[in-house]
This record gives sequence, C-alpha cells and structure tokens, in this order.
Amino acid sequence: MTLLTRSRPLIRTLTNYRSITTVPFLSQEPQLAGIPPEVNTTPLPPNPSSGSPLYNENWRSPFASTAPSSSSVVPLPFLRQSPAARFQAISQTLDVQGLMNLFADWVTTQRWEDMKQLFELWIRSLDRNGKPNKPDANLFNHYLRANLMMGATADDLLGLASQMEEYGLVANTASHNLILKAMYQSGEPLSWVDKAVKLLERMIQTGKEYKEALPDDESYDLVIGLLFKADLIDDALKYVDSALKSGYKLSMNVFNECVRSCVFNNRLDILVSIIEKCKKTDQNKGLLPPWNMCTHLADVALQADNSELAFSSLEFFVKWVVRGESVRPPVSLSVDEGLLVAALGTAGRTYNAKLLNGAWEVLKRSLRQMRAPNPESFLAKIYAHASLGQLQNAFATLHEFEKAYGSSKQESAELFSPFTTLNPLAVACCRNGFVTLDSVYYQLENLSRADPPYKSVAALNCVILGCANIWDIDRAYQTFAAIESSFGLVPDIHSYNALIYAFAKLGKRDEATKVYEHFMDLGVKPNEMTYSLLVDAHLIKREPKAAISVVDQMVHAQYKPSKEMLKKIRRRCTREMDYESDDRVEDLAKKFNIRLGTENRRNMLFDLQYSTEYAG
Repeated sequence: MTLLTRSRPLIRTLTNYRSITTVPFLSQEPQLAGIPPEVNTTPLPPNPSSGSPLYNENWRSPFASTAPSSSSVVPLPFLRQSPAARFQAISQTLDVQGLMNLFADWVTTQRWEDMKQLFELWIRSLDRNGKPNKPDANLFNHYLRANLMMGATADDLLGLASQMEEYGLVANTASHNLILKAMYQSGEPLSWVDKAVKLLERMIQTGKEYKEALPDDESYDLVIGLLFKADLIDDALKYVDSALKSGYKLSMNVFNECVRSCVFNNRLDILVSIIEKCKKTDQNKGLLPPWNMCTHLADVALQADNSELAFSSLEFFVKWVVRGESVRPPVSLSVDEGLLVAALGTAGRTYNAKLLNGAWEVLKRSLRQMRAPNPESFLAKIYAHASLGQLQNAFATLHEFEKAYGSSKQESAELFSPFTTLNPLAVACCRNGFVTLDSVYYQLENLSRADPPYKSVAALNCVILGCANIWDIDRAYQTFAAIESSFGLVPDIHSYNALIYAFAKLGKRDEATKVYEHFMDLGVKPNEMTYSLLVDAHLIKREPKAAISVVDQMVHAQYKPSKEMLKKIRRRCTREMDYESDDRVEDLAKKFNIRLGTENRRNMLFDLQYSTEYAG
C-alpha cells in the first residue's frame, strides 16, 4: 500500500500531457474496464426522501455492495496486473530519487529479488524526457547489495561492478565493500585473499584522486578478517598497523581476533605495539577483549615474563571492573589474587615498577577492603620492591604485612623468616655492601623514634642476615645486640639463627654452638633451620659425627631431616672415610624413606681410599 499510495499523486501529474505508453490508466482518469466514457455530465444522486433503494442499504452490513467504483484510490487495472507488469509500470514512472526511496523501504523488508528485478527493468526504460534511465553510484550499490543478499559470488559482483563504467560511474567505497564482503563470506578465504588485498590497494590509489573511493573502517576490517581466516598472520598484522597509522577504527571482532592470533602464534611484542597504538587514538582506546580472553592474555604474558603485555591486560581488567560498577544493579568483578601475585613476581623479575604498582592497585580494587591480601601477595610485593632497590617501600610493605599477620606467634615464625620468605629483602639490604646495610639500619633507627614509632624484629633480622652475607660478623653481632639495647625488642628464633649463620660462615663453629646453647637456656625453641645451620657448622669443621649428633637432636625434637642435609653429611663421610657415620646416615635415610642415590657406597669409599693410597 505504501508503494500504491505514493504512486497516486505521481499518476495524477501525468494527465497534463500525452504519454508514450499504451496503458490506459497511465494517461487517463480511472474508468471501469470495457465501458467507454460518457459524454454527458454525470447526474446528481437521487433525493434521499424519494425512497431510493440506494439509501436503504446499511453501510455496516457485511453484504454491502462491493461493486467497483470510479473513485478508487488505486486504479483497479494496476492492482489486477501481474508483479512483472506492475514492476514494468513502476520502472517507467520513477526517477532516481523515487527509486532510491522505494529501495530504502524494500531493504527493511528484505525484498532483494524485487529490488533486483525492478532495477533491471528500470535501467532499460526511458525517463520523462525520453532518455534512457541513468543510475548513480548509490542506486547501483542497492543493486549490488540485492545480488549479494541473494547469494551472488564475489566474481558475480565484480562483473556487475564493471558495468558501472558503461554509465559513467566510478565505484565508491560502498561498492568495493560489498565485493569485499562477498569475498569474506566465501567458504574459501585462501582463494580470495589476494584479490581482496589488491582491491584494497586499488581503493587506496584511486582514493588519492577520487575521495569517495577511499577505504573506510569496514574495508580494512573485511580485508584483515579475511587474512586472519586464511591464517596469514603477518600480513593481517601489517594491515592492522596500517589501519591504525591511517586513523581508522578497528571493530571489536577484528581486535579480538588480533589478540587471539598474536597469543596463539607467540607475537606478543607485536601485540604490545598494537595495543599501545590503540590506546593513543580516541576511536580505538575503548577496545576491550572479553573477560576470559583478558585472563588468558595475562596468563600468557606472565609465563613469558612480558611485563608490558601483562600491564596492558591489567588495564583491560580495570576497564571491566569500572564497567561493572557503572551498570545498575552493579556487577562486582574481581581479578584472581593468584594471577596478581604472579604479576608482582613478574614485576620483580623484569624490574618493572609500573607493573608492580598496577598489580597492587588492581588487587586492592578487587578486594574492596573486605579483607587483607593473602600473605603471598605481601611477600610478592616485598620481593618486587627489593628487586627494584626500593628498600623504603619494601620495609613499608613489611610493616603492613606485620600489622595484618604478625599477631600470631606461630604464623610469625613461619612468615617472617629472613632465610625463606624475607630472604629477597635480606639480600637487597647488602646489595652495595655495608653502605646499604648502614643506611637501612639508620632508617630503622629513625623510624623507631617516629610518631607513631615503627619497630620490627623481622626488619632487623634481615639486616643481621645481610651482614652475614658479606662476612661482616662485627656488624651482625652489633645489630643483634641493638635489638634489645636500642630498639627495646626481644630477639626471636630467626635472630639467633641469623647470628649462628654469621659465625658458621666464618668457620666459628664453637661460637655458633654457644649461641644455640644460650637461647636454649632462655627457653627459646629451635626450629628446623636452626639444626640445618648447626649441621653446616660441623661439616665445615669436617666433623660428620657431630653433624649426625645434631640430626639426632633434630629427630628427637620431631623434625624430619631433609634429603639435602643427609646427602651433605654423606659426602663428608665419604671424604673423611668415616664408615660408621656413613652407616648411620643410611639408617636415617631408611627410617624416613629418603632415597639418597643408587651408587654403591662401599665401592665409592674403596675407590676414594685406593686413589688416596695410590697418590701417596
């Protein structure tokens, strides 16, 4: 009805001149078929009071007369025509703009076959001036789209597009995009990828003179998508880079495919470059992969120690979190804490302060102050700061760590050991020798006088162990004594272990033993590290029997000797040819089901003895 209603005023305008068509209703007023027009004037209707049967009929009656009337809105001969004849009639009455408006309506109802048929009839008809109809590029694009939607191949569209030259038309961007879309939708991307690339290059060259033929965002998306489908990763990334440099906007699908392909094909550095270029342009900085893809991207980046890509994945997480908070009702998104701990570790290994700060901020935002971070998170942050040489930040993190988990003595004994969890901080304290150690000590001393004061045995233990690492027993002993005298604190087992280590490293086994006896008299309970340090002190003095005695005390204290400890004692027994101690080590290994090796102990001892005698 829309078409017919629009055609009514157009038909009426044609009554002022003689039409070249032979169809009566195109050049005459509508009349009943087969009855010649009357010459006389039409009579007035009958008087209603005359009792005419015409006025006795009820207009609401379903059996009212349905005889055709000469006052019909649409001419009846037009309605009674076949669709082909109707299209023939329309093609002879509409101009370019009228046909464009009609096609715009038909696009919404997807009347592709009617569009194709009407255009082909219209193109062979004459306009009002008696000249052949000539389309413009936009109208011809409707024809191309209709063919595409009806399943035409890219070759078909290329052939149709070549006919535009016959009408003096130049294919514009939309024309080429329809051809590229046909190539993209084909089931054989490899067979079309070369033609698609050549078509895009031709668009770029033609666009230098004819701006309407320049490629747009969709052009690059179709070509890049086709290259990705053909698994031509390098070529696709080249055109992605070209599109970004030219200021085009990537679609979300193309960006996600770019991320997926780069991750799968290990093009991480190129992906970092693409993401950075996207962030610098307003039209592309909003690109955001799905949440699961962000997680996978972060995993791959952290496994490869690619700090820049890891930081970009954290930025994607932040965008998702902000987007979740802005919707109603809010959606609380949280990043896995283990993933962020790995990010902190990567920041420490790659010395990337930006990744360190970013990972910690994402962690705090994910926790939403509902609980404290896990101990592993604090330790990873301490490690990262220590690796970067940011000792002040490292000790500040240690202070937060102690406030969160330092209340329990049992947890403190396990979490604040300078030999294990805090060892990176102890190593960082002696990085520049005594200069760094003295600087850290004076800072801790000043903090102890601050308001509020900060005093930490764990921090001082790191300094003691740092002094031991540079073989400085004097500074180690002075720092140990300052725990009570200057800071008013009580040394813990880690303090004594650090002092034992300092003496043992210089071969002062007797002094190390006296430290052990001293804190035992004070009621301080040794831990597994204590016995391990004493074993090393005896082995340095080449006394495996004394080491075995320490192991016996360790077992009595319900600790299990490690495989490494027994192997060290066994090697010393072999060198000293102490068969009795060696048998004792073997018994301990069997008791705790420890496999020390498959070599024959007796043969090893015999070979060593024979080689010694032969050398003598």
